Amino acid sequence: MKLLMLLPQDAAAEGGVINLLVRYFNEGGDFMWPVLIILIIGLAIAFERVISLNRADVNTRKFIVAVKGALESDGVSSAEAVCADTRGPVASVFQAGLLRVDEGIDAVEKAVVAYGSIEMSFLERGLVWLSLFIALAPMFGFLGTVIGMVAAFDAIEAAGDISPSLVARGIKIALLTTVFGLIVAIILQFFYNYAVSKIDRIVVDMEEASIELIDSLVLMQAGKPVASASADTAEA
Repeated sequence: MKLLMLLPQDAAAEGGVINLLVRYFNEGGDFMWPVLIILIIGLAIAFERVISLNRADVNTRKFIVAVKGALESDGVSSAEAVCADTRGPVASVFQAGLLRVDEGIDAVEKAVVAYGSIEMSFLERGLVWLSLFIALAPMFGFLGTVIGMVAAFDAIEAAGDISPSLVARGIKIALLTTVFGLIVAIILQFFYNYAVSKIDRIVVDMEEASIELIDSLVLMQAGKPVASASADTAEA
């Protein structure tokens, strides 16, 4: 509501905020197009990452309990089946480790570390481009502003007079690219930070779950019962 109050009063008469943004975009010049392209591609990457990370984020505690239960009841093959039926990086790392059980605990640890690194690269895929677009958007905006200011001074020089309307219009058009560039960077930065926080949480889950898997396999090879988490913990 406060944002709408800050917009020019003729915005409502001309069709609202969308028409106002379109008019500003057209007035901003050629450098508005790179900023728009960056926004479209950046949002496509951001939405893909958000969807993928949400699909990869499962109830890790419940999954660990299911794997331990399968190990206790039917052995490694049953635990592998549980991993195969569960999506996400934690399940993939577990399955990679369980496939190396016959080679010893050291082989399991190496497989968990190796596949953990692979899953990390999949989780972070596309973020480098998103980070690049966050930096490029305001840069294109500033470049458009500088070129616009040069054009404004050229117009003043050609007119041979410093007209207030001429100066104000030239500066306004020059600054529009900076405004749009900063808006695009802010939008993409929000999605980037969300993706990074989501990845950090998934990585922590992978590390903790991998430790529990190794401990469970050590207990199983020693002939001891695998400690299962309580039902209350699994529902947390």
